[in-house]
Amino acid sequence: MSDFVFEPAPQAAVAVRGTSALFPARRVYCVGRNYAAHAVEMGHDPNREPPFFFMKTPDALLPDGATFPYPPATSDVHHEIEMVVALSGGGVDVAEADALGLVFGYGVGIDFTRRDLQAEAKKLARPWEVGKAFDHAAPCGALARASEIGHPTSGAVTLDVNGARVQEGDLNQLIWTVPEMISGLSRLFELRPGDLIFTGTPSGVGPVRPGDRLEGAVAGVGTLSLAVG
Repeated sequence: MSDFVFEPAPQAAVAVRGTSALFPARRVYCVGRNYAAHAVEMGHDPNREPPFFFMKTPDALLPDGATFPYPPATSDVHHEIEMVVALSGGGVDVAEADALGLVFGYGVGIDFTRRDLQAEAKKLARPWEVGKAFDHAAPCGALARASEIGHPTSGAVTLDVNGARVQEGDLNQLIWTVPEMISGLSRLFELRPGDLIFTGTPSGVGPVRPGDRLEGAVAGVGTLSLAVG
């Protein structure tokens, strides 16, 4: 007999490439403005500043091949293609030299953003949740194990919408590296197995509309395909 007043929601999870195993998702962290060109297109200084973070909810994860339901209360939903880091270890005040030892693997994700709601929140100096943490806002493709692909530091990051290339960058353009992100996060939160980190998007972000088809990729890591419903 359950001690809960109603049945808990299923554990949020991400597929693991080449297996039937699932990666149980605990938290979804995101790094803001981690490519200089994207910082410029959003009207910010591209120089290297301390990283900042925001969060999405684990139940916002959406698998490869799914349909992203166009969300309510917005007319300006933007795509942001990113590499995702999945942790199988954790800690507090993790040294950069030890950070990659916490990594289970890597995937391809999209940080969907209700840009109009985010812009309004910024203008009023309010939190970003309504623009970033809405339902289905964190698609993530199957994870590739670090034990199989290593720890990529270069490789194309791309997104095509309806067959046209709209975003293109390279992992070697990240302002803050994966070890630096993990170490920085661990000074703010206790990291644990199951945490996911969306590492930032290259330039070229823009709107999606119902009927669009999105094809994202990170070279050496994987792909992510979605339809917009």
